Amino acid sequence: MAFRNLTENDTNIFYEMCEEFFHSSAVLHPIPFAHHVATLQEILRSDQYLLGYLLEAGGQPAGFAVLNKMMQHEAGGLVLWVECLYIRPPFRSHGLGRQFLQFVAAEWKGKAKQLRLEVEPENERAAALYQKMGYQVLPYQQMILPLEEPEKH
Repeated sequence: MAFRNLTENDTNIFYEMCEEFFHSSAVLHPIPFAHHVATLQEILRSDQYLLGYLLEAGGQPAGFAVLNKMMQHEAGGLVLWVECLYIRPPFRSHGLGRQFLQFVAAEWKGKAKQLRLEVEPENERAAALYQKMGYQVLPYQQMILPLEEPEKH
């Protein structure tokens, strides 16, 4: 297993896996393809806001992750939001997600205050993994106010 930064050469596989992820039960709804493009452009532009990783197993693309960097008042410093963590079905249940999250925690220990992520309540396997790893459930209910008209999928 290997984790490496996404590069421009990964464009097609990144988009392919984004479509797989955002058409799965792990998310509330699909998102427009243009959002994948904007995300990859920002990842490739700099690491100011987003970090993108390709997860590989046996030299094959096994998944991807997108991390969002933000300052959070409540945490008292930098928080890394694990915005997307997708493992392709053939590579699941082999410890890839756990190893990736351990890798990120080790890389950012002493630099960030927290790792944070979301999980759909129906995704019980993922939630169980995160709790075994020490992640705590936050009793917040998130709310959003769209500032633009939603794009058609």
